[in-house]
Amino acid sequence: MSDTPVASCCSMPAQTSVSADGRTDLLAASGERVVCPVMGGSVVPAQAEAAGLFRDYEGARYYFCCAGCAPRFDADPERYAVAA
Repeated sequence: MSDTPVASCCSMPAQTSVSADGRTDLLAASGERVVCPVMGGSVVPAQAEAAGLFRDYEGARYYFCCAGCAPRFDADPERYAVAA
């Protein structure tokens, strides 16, 4: 993560700067990884759970690479569950 102006991985509006202070970089961690069903990023399930970046749908748990993916999943879970 850097302090340079960027948009999020989920095409959320860009901010003037992004600070890594106090944030966990879910893509840099080691351990078991799964794929975010919305954006296709690699996610460490334990860290996604700790950050609240998951949803349970029809008996399966789906993990997200960023906070912008959960609302997209909620809007059309069948679309993303099929893709996963």
